Amino acid sequence: MKYSISILSSILLTAFLHASNARTHWQPEKGKKYIILSEQSKSRVAIADIAASAIVWEWRPAVQPDIEPEHAKWFEAMSDAKPLENGKYILACASGGGVALIRVSDKKTMFYAYAGGNTHSVEQLPDGNIVSASSTGNLMSIFVTSGKDYPEKTVRKDFYLRDGHNLVWDKKRKQLYTVSWNQLKTYRYNADKNNPLLTAVDSVAMPDNGAHDLYRAHDTDLMWLSTHSAVFKVSMQSKKAEKVSTRFGENIKSVSSGPEGYPTIIIRPKEKWWTDEVLDLAGNSIFKQQGLRIYKARWLL
Repeated sequence: MKYSISILSSILLTAFLHASNARTHWQPEKGKKYIILSEQSKSRVAIADIAASAIVWEWRPAVQPDIEPEHAKWFEAMSDAKPLENGKYILACASGGGVALIRVSDKKTMFYAYAGGNTHSVEQLPDGNIVSASSTGNLMSIFVTSGKDYPEKTVRKDFYLRDGHNLVWDKKRKQLYTVSWNQLKTYRYNADKNNPLLTAVDSVAMPDNGAHDLYRAHDTDLMWLSTHSAVFKVSMQSKKAEKVSTRFGENIKSVSSGPEGYPTIIIRPKEKWWTDEVLDLAGNSIFKQQGLRIYKARWLL
């Protein structure tokens, strides 16, 4: 079969546009399992396909057209990345101080700002505002996300938080949780988008010091807590912590669980604070790629 040059050009152009659209509008395939990685070798958020043992998506601020070049350094050493709205968005932060809301389908940066102070965790509040926790700066920061002139003119409110490493919003009770060193702290949010305020409710001692990760256990009223020497499950209702049996207890950087068929995954550093491998609680390898520097891992759910 022979084609004229114009027809062949049209076919090639259509194929190119289709391929480009496929690259820029990504969505997970049904039946597959994916893990979101805070990946520091390339200062990026990455999504790994478990079955293919490959990274299939990435958001790299250094090459993002909607991140100003001088702001890319804010996202050095990515420290957390959480799925929102059934995986349609990812909320991320970095030790360099940056926080960002990313749309997964086309990698569009919906919002970004600078928290500073070695930012370790970020959470979305019910009105769309974003709260971050920074360890070196000992603070929580709320960013008002309604402004269009971000990040320079973003309104922020700062609150003291010792050794800020983690944040969890409880939709049911409309409260914010964080474990500061060894104290589970609960805050009430005033839900005033343009004048946000957090008010301390209580503080409950946990069984161990050096709190690191605090993350909602999938579809339960529990939270995963990792500390210097152990992993716990913490009840949102009773605030009681129960130690979890795992092969690895010390220095766990993140814990994430899913529905039936999804093992609970952890990040345990092999070098300094990173690893190239995602494990389950029994120590089985779930995903591994040489050269990666993974700091945290979350199921894409």
